[in-house]
Amino acid sequence: MDFLDRYFKITAKGSDVHTELIAGLTTFVALSYIIFVNPNILADAGVPKEAAIASTIWIAALASLLMGVFANYPVALAPGMGLNAFFAYYVCGVLGLHWTVALGAVFFSGVLFLILTIGGIRQAIIDCVPRNLKFAIGVGIGLFIAFIGLKGTGIIVSDPATFINLGHVTQPATALSLFGLLFTGGLMALDIQGALLIGIIVTTLISMLLGLSPTPNGISDVISTSVPSLGGTFGELDIAGAWNYGIVSIIFTFTVVELFDNMGTLIGLTQRANLVDKHGRIENLDRALTTDAVGTIASSIFGTSTVTSYIESAAGIAAGGKTGLTAVVVAALFVVSLLFAPLIGLVPPLATSPALILVGAMMMNGIKQVNFEDFTDGFPAFLTIIMMPMTSSIANGFAFGFVSYVVMKSIGRKFHEIHPVMWAVSVAFLINLIMRS
Repeated sequence: MDFLDRYFKITAKGSDVHTELIAGLTTFVALSYIIFVNPNILADAGVPKEAAIASTIWIAALASLLMGVFANYPVALAPGMGLNAFFAYYVCGVLGLHWTVALGAVFFSGVLFLILTIGGIRQAIIDCVPRNLKFAIGVGIGLFIAFIGLKGTGIIVSDPATFINLGHVTQPATALSLFGLLFTGGLMALDIQGALLIGIIVTTLISMLLGLSPTPNGISDVISTSVPSLGGTFGELDIAGAWNYGIVSIIFTFTVVELFDNMGTLIGLTQRANLVDKHGRIENLDRALTTDAVGTIASSIFGTSTVTSYIESAAGIAAGGKTGLTAVVVAALFVVSLLFAPLIGLVPPLATSPALILVGAMMMNGIKQVNFEDFTDGFPAFLTIIMMPMTSSIANGFAFGFVSYVVMKSIGRKFHEIHPVMWAVSVAFLINLIMRS
């Protein structure tokens, strides 16, 4: 235990080993859905299903381990939602590229990430983000997380007339989610350690008792008889095919979306974990960005879409996680999940969604740091916040926030407040929006 304390600086960061273990388990439970969602999406692109399961788990484990050990961040990584959909339904679907060629594009985007990171460009981009927008990013991610949770509980549903509407709160699943939300919120109000995890477990057990989610009928529903194999995807990326195809626009889209999705997530999570100093600088950011770049390259080799930092890590941070030991626990649990994948699948979304709502609520704390008095600051911050949940994309929130910041400051003749990098980034966002429209 002394070694862990010294290596991860657990005591120095105001935590303890027990808390870090609970935080890692909490993050894993909130994130484990990716084990089932990502392989299904990749399978639609033609990726062998069993290999997709294995690649998803292994890359999540290895990338999370690297983030914990190298960067000492309580942040888990896994194949990114949105990026996997772009991979499967646009690159492989609309464009008709073979999935191995798409993996080649992921490889090139990872190499570009690494070059930008080593050259200090990614760090420079983050450092140039105005303090106002940094806090707005954290708030926007909080709303995005809460929005995902509200959809998962059924509290809000799609509506053809109003886009979203109130769901049927008397439906058993939604009612149970509401119970989980209030029960967990009550535990947090009482300052009970591991409240989020307790809430997830209790809600899952009740769901099983009420027949709203499956219960294990035997050992086969708990432990897999065989570990999924990587054989169908490992090393299958077609680098030459991607290069010969000349998919500059695809690589650019992968790069821009991943760059700012990951950047926004890291800013929000590090703020929540108190890894940001009084000047707004993020501790060990260069190592975290290097981990992300290496993880992206590795994901193409293992046979899955781009890996990224996950906003669900906020659940573990809210449970008290402050160091890389949290991420190491997540990595270990991903490896274990190779055997216990059926058991993990028994935790229903109605049990994990309330945790996301509560985490989103806690991340609203940063709103008091946003300066709304100056319209040239307040309006871009507002767009950053509102566009993340409304477009289901952290990157879109960045795009509207960055571009509007440059425009508002220019109209207000406050050119000295615009960092040169902000101009370049805003132009990149405009190009990306145009290319995607």
